Amino acid sequence: MKTLEAKNTMKLLGISRNALLAGLIGAGAMGTFILGPQFQDADARPIVLEAPVGAPLSFADLIEQVSPAVVGVRVRTEVQPSEREKSERERLLEQFGLIPRDEEPEPREGFGQGSGFFISEEGHIVTNHHVVDDAVEIEVILDDGTSLDAEVVGTDRETDLAVLKVKDAGKYEYVDFGASAQLRRGDWVVAIGNPLGFSGTATAGIVSAIGKPGDFQRSRSYTDFLQIDAAINRGNSGGPTFNMNGQVVGVNSWIASTSGGSIGLGFAIPAELVDDVTQTLISEGKVSRGYLGVLIGNVTEDIAAAIGLDEPNGAIVSSVTKDGPADKSGLERGDIIIKVNGTSVSDATTTTRLVGALAAGSRNKFEVLRDGKSQVINVTVGERPDNLGLSAITVPDTEDESEGKEGPLGVTLRPLDKETREKLNLASDEAGMIITELDSDSVLYKEGIRAGMVILDVNYKKLDSLTVLEKELSEARSSGRNRLLMAVHTGNGTVFIAVDVSEDD
Repeated sequence: MKTLEAKNTMKLLGISRNALLAGLIGAGAMGTFILGPQFQDADARPIVLEAPVGAPLSFADLIEQVSPAVVGVRVRTEVQPSEREKSERERLLEQFGLIPRDEEPEPREGFGQGSGFFISEEGHIVTNHHVVDDAVEIEVILDDGTSLDAEVVGTDRETDLAVLKVKDAGKYEYVDFGASAQLRRGDWVVAIGNPLGFSGTATAGIVSAIGKPGDFQRSRSYTDFLQIDAAINRGNSGGPTFNMNGQVVGVNSWIASTSGGSIGLGFAIPAELVDDVTQTLISEGKVSRGYLGVLIGNVTEDIAAAIGLDEPNGAIVSSVTKDGPADKSGLERGDIIIKVNGTSVSDATTTTRLVGALAAGSRNKFEVLRDGKSQVINVTVGERPDNLGLSAITVPDTEDESEGKEGPLGVTLRPLDKETREKLNLASDEAGMIITELDSDSVLYKEGIRAGMVILDVNYKKLDSLTVLEKELSEARSSGRNRLLMAVHTGNGTVFIAVDVSEDD
């Protein structure tokens, strides 16, 4: 009976008698029949995780409940063509006098699409600024296919946000904002939108990263983006990203891609910023921001070392707009802003955001470092203009080597003249020397400086002769600091560059 039971057991386990016998012989040859791992540490524990809360088997319930609040956005645009955009036919007709040159050309018609979502029962919709920019007609498509006309309530180019409102009165299902500040890397998110015209498309993923001030990949002047790996494509712009509670934690804005399609690098505007901006757009129609009229940059470790600072904190003023708020209040190029109304600033981004939050016309205290000493300057800020940008800058012809004098560091320079100042849009009393020639093995060349650029200051000294450069170079090396801080006017404005001059000329 025992023999029969053993045979049945081996049969049940799928083990033949011969295989079992071979295994026992093999174990005997090893000296021990090993039933489990040897030398197990009594305190050792394997990594064991409980199933994480909020990891659903399906997102279907969430998607079904929030989808009625998500819309597709279709727009018709009209844009006045620039001179460069005119067709060859239009230019020929102008050339032969068949179209008056001063006559406005017909606007160009275009079509676009994106996504959005309701944030109020009355029909307010959030989308991206770039979705509705230059729109003359806007149509929103509801989840059930209903088409409604909409109009722009207000837009904000700086944060790429816009608010629309449907023209038909009614009660619309809407969603609320959640707390994106509580998100962590690895949290689940769901994006819903209208990619490539495929309405009601839902994708899921996780929060891959969260932008912070100074993060040049995921941060802009006023926005620290959420990076998500839920698939986002063209047409998702303006659509919502939801948390597992069905709350909007971000507005999809852009993607990084090598192909033009999703590769898992999507970026959403965080909910707190969206809520603040959209409420302002609904009440005011626009977002007003404080304005200084300066270009600022980060105080890098090299810049800090060049001027003897212990820590690379603050924002350095690289240029001041003539007759702007900063100019009228006494801020100067080279000032390092370290506090605004008592709040410390760590870099250019935090400074820009603090200034942007100031009311136009208000008087504010700016603490700056100037000539190594701290001082407080009272600044009355203005209102930031729309489409603020740099004017085009022309680099003058520098091929005539005889115009300059050879100096240290492999650079040949000549003083600025009236004509060059006008071409470069520099003040009539601006000192400085233009680079007419630069050796390719120069330390200046290695820092990105090129012929045609203008060196305005060296260690805060106005560069009006080669003597200034030679003197500052000698002092830097003799002091052991071995760095020069140069204010350099490039094709994109003025920047401060710290140059390592420890090497020989």
